Amino acid sequence: MRQLAAAASIAIAASCAAAESIAPDGSRWDLEGRASVATFLGRASLLLDGGTATIKDVELRDGVVDFDVASPARRGFFGIQFRIADDEGNSEFVYLRQHKSGQPDAVQYTPVLNTGLNWQLYNGEGFTAAADIPSNTWFHVRLAIAGAQAKLYVSDMAVPALVMRDLKSGVQKGRVALTVLTGATYFSQFEIRATPDVPWQRDLPPMPPGTLLRWSLSPAFEAAGRNVERPLTTSEANAMAWEDVQAEPPGIVAINRHRESPHPRVSFANDFSKRLDPQPGTKLVYARTFIDAARDEVRKLAIGYSDEVSVFLNGRILYRGRSAQYFRDPAFLGIVSADNDAVYLPLVRGRNELVLAVSELGGGWGFVCRLEQAVNVVSGAPASGRRRNPQSR
Repeated sequence: MRQLAAAASIAIAASCAAAESIAPDGSRWDLEGRASVATFLGRASLLLDGGTATIKDVELRDGVVDFDVASPARRGFFGIQFRIADDEGNSEFVYLRQHKSGQPDAVQYTPVLNTGLNWQLYNGEGFTAAADIPSNTWFHVRLAIAGAQAKLYVSDMAVPALVMRDLKSGVQKGRVALTVLTGATYFSQFEIRATPDVPWQRDLPPMPPGTLLRWSLSPAFEAAGRNVERPLTTSEANAMAWEDVQAEPPGIVAINRHRESPHPRVSFANDFSKRLDPQPGTKLVYARTFIDAARDEVRKLAIGYSDEVSVFLNGRILYRGRSAQYFRDPAFLGIVSADNDAVYLPLVRGRNELVLAVSELGGGWGFVCRLEQAVNVVSGAPASGRRRNPQSR
């Protein structure tokens, strides 16, 4: 019902508000990177290839953005950023990929948090969609923004290619920019118009049972300078400034909301044989929570993470995993889901300390943890003695 109301608001406003045209060769564009004015297929255009063109004098909350786009590149990532908060490195970004034309992720939306794209954390319905992306010819794109939702139209202005049901950055007003990560792309006939604000109503997914909600995050460290398989000592943990954070539906702790994203040059992105090489610039954060158990028991912890994790329980490492893009195979994406991996926690009666060491290379820094049912141990003798409560160490 909310989505229908938002759509109606856009339709009414679009029909009566005057669209403002911004010429490609005008002084109102702030060009960065590989960005210039050019002529393509008979039209004056903005040419971007690893560049951005930002409108200097417009801040938009709700509105409609229209433009034509054409690309001769066989491979590319081109689209539009909106609600850009320049002082925070946060925005919304929706882009098209012509090399994915017709596939389920030809169009993709990701929030930009602390300068980092977060498509590994936010994926699937509401974030990716199929679309036919023409090659080397002009076609029309429209972005309609209404409160906490937005719609992207590709060629067909009657049916959206992607419905973004819950915009994640949290920014409610900001600048607008055309952005091309790679692949020469031309833009023309750019128009923008503000529409009346609609109520800000989130459309959040449900929180699955057993999700671990409350965490504390350490400061960020250079991963190369730490032994990621060694637990923190009590003195190290006590010396850190921990920040309390809350998981968001469906259970994601988006570290990028709280720590600036690293941008290392990942050597194995183009050479699978280098996936075990050190990756300078990788950042690491420790995430800590406590689990209270009524008895000694083994519980399954379902876990998804980006990009690497070590799992420690009561000062002992139980698991080490790597799920970075390209790491497990050359086509691996590293999408985060609690169904990806699992570790079995030998909980002791009383308070148990769970610590994750989460490293980031790119694509979204975060994790999700879901504590599932107790496990009946059929074989094997229980360990003699019990670890001391971590608070007594």
